[in-house]
Amino acid sequence: MSGHRRRPPQRIPGGTRAGGHLATGRRAARGDQIPGPDVPGRARRRAPQRERRIDYPRRARTGPRRWLPSVRQLLALLALFSGVSAAAVGYAYATVTIPDPNPTTLLQNNVYYWSDGTVLATDGSVNRQNVTLAQVPADVRWDFIAAENASFYTDPGIDPQGILRAVVDMAEGGSVQSGSTITQQFVKNTYLDQSQTVSRKLRELLISTKIGAVMTKDQILQGYLNTCFFGRQANGIQAAARMYYGLPVEKLDVSRGAFLAAAVNEPSLFQRADSDPVARKKAEARWSWVLDRMVETGRLTPQQRARYAAAGFPAPKKWTPGSGLTGETGYLVQLARSYVQAHDPNITDGSLSRGGYQIHTTFDRKKTAHLARAVAAVRRQRLDPAHRPVDRDVQVGAASVDPSTGRILAVYGGPGFDHNHFSDNADTSGVPVGSTFKPVVLAAALQHGAVLRPGASPKPITPASKFDGDDGLKIKDQQGNYVADPKDPTGLLHQHNDTPQRWGYISLRKAMEQSVNTPYVQLGEDVGYGNVARTAQALGLRPSSLAAPSAGFYIGTSTPSAIRMAGAYATFAAEGMQATPYSVTKVVHNGSPLPGLTAPAPVRALPAEIADNVTDVLRGVIARGTGTKAQALGLTAAGKTGTTDDFKSAWFVGYTPRLATSVVLFREDPAHPQLQSLIGVGGLRKVFGGDIPTEIWTQYMRDALAGLPDVPFPAPAPLGRGADEPGVPSPSPSASRPGRGGKTGKKSPSTAAPTPGAPVNRTKCHAHKCR
Repeated sequence: MSGHRRRPPQRIPGGTRAGGHLATGRRAARGDQIPGPDVPGRARRRAPQRERRIDYPRRARTGPRRWLPSVRQLLALLALFSGVSAAAVGYAYATVTIPDPNPTTLLQNNVYYWSDGTVLATDGSVNRQNVTLAQVPADVRWDFIAAENASFYTDPGIDPQGILRAVVDMAEGGSVQSGSTITQQFVKNTYLDQSQTVSRKLRELLISTKIGAVMTKDQILQGYLNTCFFGRQANGIQAAARMYYGLPVEKLDVSRGAFLAAAVNEPSLFQRADSDPVARKKAEARWSWVLDRMVETGRLTPQQRARYAAAGFPAPKKWTPGSGLTGETGYLVQLARSYVQAHDPNITDGSLSRGGYQIHTTFDRKKTAHLARAVAAVRRQRLDPAHRPVDRDVQVGAASVDPSTGRILAVYGGPGFDHNHFSDNADTSGVPVGSTFKPVVLAAALQHGAVLRPGASPKPITPASKFDGDDGLKIKDQQGNYVADPKDPTGLLHQHNDTPQRWGYISLRKAMEQSVNTPYVQLGEDVGYGNVARTAQALGLRPSSLAAPSAGFYIGTSTPSAIRMAGAYATFAAEGMQATPYSVTKVVHNGSPLPGLTAPAPVRALPAEIADNVTDVLRGVIARGTGTKAQALGLTAAGKTGTTDDFKSAWFVGYTPRLATSVVLFREDPAHPQLQSLIGVGGLRKVFGGDIPTEIWTQYMRDALAGLPDVPFPAPAPLGRGADEPGVPSPSPSASRPGRGGKTGKKSPSTAAPTPGAPVNRTKCHAHKCR
């Protein structure tokens, strides 16, 4: 062993001994740094790290800079965000749909107009009346475009600058801004709600860019103008034009349009511009700015702008919040609604509740005011409900009609819905008309003649024909039988007048003037119920309002309304041409006129000579009969008073060639709806039609016809000689008949009444006393 020489240890490349640890060799083979044992304390080398896809935190930086991204990283992040955002927006755009319009935007109200075109009233939950864009003057459209969105016709429906402003405001903690383009505002008003949220704003933007694919710019502008809120409870430009200026949108000019365009921006302020100085000052400034914008956009010249400035600020009319269907307005609206529903089956309560109807009426604003004032004035003068209990339940109804057309010009239906009086006294059927029905009987007699003897042919009748006018007469039918009355002890009807005066045989003219009942009851029986009823219907009285056959029918137990009575007398004024009273001239729904509402054409109801003779008789009622108070009118007029049995109603119906008016007075306790006696009303023992009703008629007609020249009635054509009732004394002075109101002569045997046969019961009939 001593002979062997020890070999020194071998070194392998890298300084590792061949006899070193195998693991160490493997590490060396991989290139890892291995501390050499022959260099004590030498620093060890760190092994190289694996390459990273995203160098963040940044390996080559230290301290805070290590956490700052590089420019490349920022660009990559921006590209990633843009891509994700674009994908999200693309997905949202692809999936968002244009929703159905909000139900509230479909609601409109109905607008009722006076005959002069001004607004009478509106009803409905939303004050809106949609219009077509063609109805809005072009200059007014440009007012809104200049003020709200000058690039409206060229932009894609959104305004990037407006969106940026909204984002900045939201980032600063402000509220989400509303859409700045007309398209965005239309989308918000029509399809979305008014909430200020990011999600609602995003939907607004997406729908605004998409809506152009299904709607034209003009359609969007039309929808915008119909859905904007302007203050004063006005939704849409039509309602705004009415509420601020009392005009339809078609009559707006550039200046007023500029005010409304400015009002959209701050409606709660502009609605007070009529009374609040601060609001007016701000409104003027904004109005002026809109006109300036019109110049900037080339829609006005500086010279035109100067003219509008010189004309001054178009101040809105005074606004009274909460005014509704007060006074006579409620009755007028009710009358117009009933008329359109009766003439168009498609106009139902349901369709009217959805609104959109513009109803043009025949009502004259001034005459309606005159009628209401006349009623109020006479009530103040004649009634004292505070000290006279019988005056507390007195009701008045009145109507005024144009004889040539049938247009209802004015009605008085009562104190108003606001006084809990919901029944229209002018259109109520249920109050007997009394002796105002006698002209109908006379007209039927003049036209059809009368059967004066049983089995005989009808004989001609004229106003000069004479009938017995005494009180308590028994009435005969055409067969010569006495009319029965179960209430009379004798079982027969004894017809009474208002007074027991013995008139004797008097002409039908005088019986009309003095309102004597017995001649007209007998005349009616001789003419026949059928003829009289047909004449009444020809004059415009509804069949349902006519009483059943009875002696009382001929002196007014029927119950036509005041409107229909005015219409019937208007036929006399129009020389026999009957024009059915009507209240609506035109109905427009969503901008389109509806068919079937043309005015009724006048028809011949009576020959002119008959109508003119009736008028001539009724002129005598005012000249020397029961209607003499109407002489205060100071114009040529005709009319008839009417008072019913037990004084439960009192009427006066009269006319001139220009105007026919009826007035009815009755008494009814609202808690007990039945007619009560008028005895004692106004301190009068008896209330006749020639009293309070005639006073109301005269005062109204004087105001309604003020300033108009007197127009005479046509001279009545002679009707020839008429027959008298059998029993009329001969004109011979030797035939004396004392005790008959100064008349002389006795009934000749040849004209004596036949022996009565079995009584004929013509339904229940009392001893009516109508005047």
